[in-house]
Amino acid sequence: MSKEKMEPSKVYFTDFRTDSDIGPAHKLKKLIKTAGIDTIDMEGKFVAIKMHFGELGNMTFLRPNYAKAVADTVLELGGKPFLTDCNTLYPGSRKNAIEHLYCAWENGFTPLSAGCPVIIGDGLKGTDDVEVPVEGGEYVKTAKIGHAIMDADIFISLNHFKGHEMAGFGGAIKNIGMGCGSRAGKKDQHSNGKPNISEKRCKGCKSCMKECANNALEFNKETKKMSINPNNCVGCGRCIGACNFDAIYFRNDAAIKELNCRMAEYTKAVVDKRPNFHISVVCDISPVCDCHSGNDAPILPDLGIFASFDPLALDRACVDACLKQQPLPHSKLTEVMGEADFHDHHDHFDNANPNTEYKSLLEHAAKIGLGSLDYELVTI
Repeated sequence: MSKEKMEPSKVYFTDFRTDSDIGPAHKLKKLIKTAGIDTIDMEGKFVAIKMHFGELGNMTFLRPNYAKAVADTVLELGGKPFLTDCNTLYPGSRKNAIEHLYCAWENGFTPLSAGCPVIIGDGLKGTDDVEVPVEGGEYVKTAKIGHAIMDADIFISLNHFKGHEMAGFGGAIKNIGMGCGSRAGKKDQHSNGKPNISEKRCKGCKSCMKECANNALEFNKETKKMSINPNNCVGCGRCIGACNFDAIYFRNDAAIKELNCRMAEYTKAVVDKRPNFHISVVCDISPVCDCHSGNDAPILPDLGIFASFDPLALDRACVDACLKQQPLPHSKLTEVMGEADFHDHHDHFDNANPNTEYKSLLEHAAKIGLGSLDYELVTI
């Protein structure tokens, strides 16, 4: 574990402005080549491109065109690319490899559209994982990572940068750490924090029950209120995003902070000791994750594409760029800011999801030597 101050990392950026005959995918290819992806020896190597295929019904996930731009670049460099993600811990259309593949196909990710195969990283039932030591890990000694992802010679993350109901924002570290964990790995990251339900706020609508995969939510027919069975709850937090009445919450910030630290350590397990490269597309900045079967309006304007060899510097650069923007009207962010009891955190992500604590993610990632908080932004 390195506690020394690291040198600033280079983060490359291009906006979405294009000529009539040049699209964003073309700019993405130019960006990653300028950022140095072609310095990685990919000849004959298996290259995992980790991304999120989007839950069915969601429409803010990245278009397959972006994935194809990355896959085509890998092919040009002699590599053998495949798109990958691991199965989810919660119910939905991605909880096993069969449903996950159908979801990816329905959302447009096929070998034809994406330029390479799609492989689910932790196998049919989410049980095909490998335990990877976390060098310098304080919370995680061995991370449970999807086997196919660890079998790859080279790792690339392709992220849709957006808000998140638990982590504050979802960027490179969230996509890698949580996304590459097998179902057991996801449970390991979530396990130490369990939510609570405010009986006063609960409306008894049962929307949260649809999101719980572990029979942890129980409905009292007499009081018409929900409660949480702590023996079954794994602390995944899906129920929080499902509640429209803010009735479900974490009792304190420690659970969120520990989740963030565990995600950073899982990310370190994935990228350590092998070539890795990271891309974040900052558009359709929804207030919550693409894991939901719907999506809210963007809270901030589209910015562009960022790329770096350093996932921490990449996340920091994306956050900084977002914080400089004005909130979009008629979005969750401006709605929250207009409430009578609004408390201004002077931070778009903290304002959109006040119970989150994303700074702990960045700080712990720097502490364990995942990357640098300092960066040099290179615009092309």
